[in-house]
Amino acid sequence: MGRSIKDTRLQDRTVRARLSPRHHPYWRSISQGFHLGYYRGKRVGTWVARYRQPDSSQPYATETLGEADDNVAADGDNILSWAQALEKALAWARRQRNADPAADARITVAQAIELYTGVRDNRDSKRAGRSIRSDASSRLTLHVLSDEYLPHLKMADLSERDLRNWQRRLEDLKSTTKRRLINDLKAALNAAYVDNRLALPSDLAITIRVGLKPVFNEDPAEPIARVNQVLTDDEVRKIVRESAELDEDGDFARLVLVLAATGARFSQARRLLVQDVQTEQNRLLIPRSHKGRGKAEDYIRVPVGPDVIEQLLSVTEGRHPYAPLLEHWRLRQIGPVKWEKVGRGPWNAASEMMRKWKQVVETVGLPDAVPYALRHSSIVRGLKHDLPTRLVAALHDTSVAMIERHYSRWITDQLDDLASSAVVSLC
Repeated sequence: MGRSIKDTRLQDRTVRARLSPRHHPYWRSISQGFHLGYYRGKRVGTWVARYRQPDSSQPYATETLGEADDNVAADGDNILSWAQALEKALAWARRQRNADPAADARITVAQAIELYTGVRDNRDSKRAGRSIRSDASSRLTLHVLSDEYLPHLKMADLSERDLRNWQRRLEDLKSTTKRRLINDLKAALNAAYVDNRLALPSDLAITIRVGLKPVFNEDPAEPIARVNQVLTDDEVRKIVRESAELDEDGDFARLVLVLAATGARFSQARRLLVQDVQTEQNRLLIPRSHKGRGKAEDYIRVPVGPDVIEQLLSVTEGRHPYAPLLEHWRLRQIGPVKWEKVGRGPWNAASEMMRKWKQVVETVGLPDAVPYALRHSSIVRGLKHDLPTRLVAALHDTSVAMIERHYSRWITDQLDDLASSAVVSLC
């Protein structure tokens, strides 16, 4: 049984002003095992709380709540009145009483990010079949962990103001980058909150949602989709033909052909299997992207021309149905400018195709074109051929909202033609 303490009337500012500075707090008993304290410093006073389970022999858990409103008016955040300090202490004591032993009330924003990026890195490495660093890890490290203030905060102390001020320090970033970054940080903080919610404030999820609501406006100068990345059918054919002429093994040419014929992302094309080529139906079963949630099927049925199927037959005959469809030679450097083939395997990263891609687009006179232009062009081709927007979205594993956002000018052209057909002469 611990010794009793002398209660001090801490709720009166005049009483606190008469207290002498000392190295330990003055305490006010709130309930058994729970006290709200006031540490009298030479210049300012500080509110503290301590708690332990009733009849427990364990030492007190303590928490610093904030500065007392002795000299400055309370703001409810960093400077607290007696009532505000008591409210904050009660919430903290409640978390201590209900605490999950695995929950950590001291977890910081930096620790939350490190746990989240570790999961993302492991997931992306598993998908890629090699150790890689996720995009989220790179963004959060560069723009959050390098911040001088935010990563050091405990999540229990996190406020909406902290998160909004961090957003304002991102003024040099484009709005698209800010959106991705905010989504990454929101996911990291929410994951940490779920794991430690019994030790963290009950309203922290609301703080995260409101604090990370974008405080910036969309940049009107930032293009939604670059027009020069939408290629004509003739330009796409030139790229496909030049890829075949440049590539002696045919591996790069087949990759470009699949990207051009389906409009798939590289990350989808690289996961194609031999069995995904359906020769009788003239179609490919494109694996769904890892983006998004709630996808009912694992693939998308995309029709392609007989010429595409014919080009793919050479890598399907006699191979195991579950073997990767698109492979290429792996090279090992054995001299300053000399390389040797060491085996075949699936494509891992889009960067592996860039050297030959740059040669191809330079040759055909489209030096600014990127591989993603094949996807842009496939989507616009579908819209120009009067395919319903929903069907175009489904074939390209995206949403109608994204199609309308990025390709609205081509949808508008299509609708204008339809609207024009309903115009009748009135005179």
